[in-house]
Amino acid sequence: MAMKRFYPYLKNKYIFTGILFLLYAVFLDDMDIFSMIRQTKKLNQIEASREEVKLKLSETEMSLKDLKTLSGKERYARENKFFKKDDEDIFVITFE
Repeated sequence: MAMKRFYPYLKNKYIFTGILFLLYAVFLDDMDIFSMIRQTKKLNQIEASREEVKLKLSETEMSLKDLKTLSGKERYARENKFFKKDDEDIFVITFE
């Protein structure tokens, strides 16, 4: 019954061509709706990773600024590389 109601409109070549074009544009084209959604998700992931990289860059810049002083270099060597003075002992505790 519903097809009988739309059948006269589908006989019109302009409406039929418009419907075909719409179906092609939405589902079959290179830039169809599914690829647009996929690209939007990928863009959001890239932007999130960009923010992480910016945060790491700012931390690295602060660390580099701190390493320009002698006391900063000494503190970095003691904390991260386990360097010690001659009269010190270092105990490394690991959790397993």
